[in-house]
Amino acid sequence: MYARIATFQGDESGPLGDAIEENRRQIEAALESPPEGLEGVKEVWMLVDRDSGRTMDLTLFETEEELRRGDKTLNAMSPADAEGRRSSVGLYEIAFRIGGS
Repeated sequence: MYARIATFQGDESGPLGDAIEENRRQIEAALESPPEGLEGVKEVWMLVDRDSGRTMDLTLFETEEELRRGDKTLNAMSPADAEGRRSSVGLYEIAFRIGGS
């Protein structure tokens, strides 16, 4: 399993709760009919630090090839206005997972 983690610094002009909901709607719509390059997305998690307005999007892929294709596609897309400015992106292999289903 592989993960792409993108970090965003939120826009302070609006409530973070609104940004979270807008981001959720956009991701759900994209996963219903994924654009080319994002067919391999298995899950998306959004981590939130409400005090700082910082968020992290964790996108999971089954294979390294799907991760690379997805990263290229996501880098070409503009982040949702609600999410703010993308400050970093990292690509990782998931070494192990404990717990969950």
